[in-house]
Amino acid sequence: MASVNRLKEKWIPVQAYKHDGSLHRLWSAGYLVEETDEYWALATRSSLVIEDDGREWITKEHAIFYLFKNKWMNVIAMLKESGGICFYANIASPSIYDKGFIKYIDYDLDVKLYPDGKEKILDIEEFNKNAHHYGYSQELIRKIKDSEKEVEAMADRREFPFDGAHMKELFKKFEEENAPVKEYRKPKVE
Repeated sequence: MASVNRLKEKWIPVQAYKHDGSLHRLWSAGYLVEETDEYWALATRSSLVIEDDGREWITKEHAIFYLFKNKWMNVIAMLKESGGICFYANIASPSIYDKGFIKYIDYDLDVKLYPDGKEKILDIEEFNKNAHHYGYSQELIRKIKDSEKEVEAMADRREFPFDGAHMKELFKKFEEENAPVKEYRKPKVE
């Protein structure tokens, strides 16, 4: 497989859409800490989130947002103050980079993996409502449910990105690349 062109931007905002193309949610820019042929990984200390109804809130945890290019999911790994990691997987279209944003379509179903290993499926009612409202095809519903099963299996096995080790490595890299200057050195005058 040929390598894709890598993004030159370092700070990239994320937009989530609904099936009809309407904007659902916007995250302020995260720092592109890693890009592979499979995903973009954005790091944040916190992020401003703007909902489609105009509500705004700020995330509390340091996080790595894994936005997959070919999988029907994205995963937010959140570092809790207690030291544990909570994972929140959105069942969503593969992500794309377009006009300065990473974008995807949110299909409502979510899987949350708590630091103690407990797993929970979220927003089943919202998925069922929107499947009817937007007229999801049977093929789309199958892709969404297959992705939910894939996420659950990956989480059960603590497989990337649900292993936590990679998230911690990337967050350390983010902090190193964005550390404030510790010492001022007067330039030499010759």
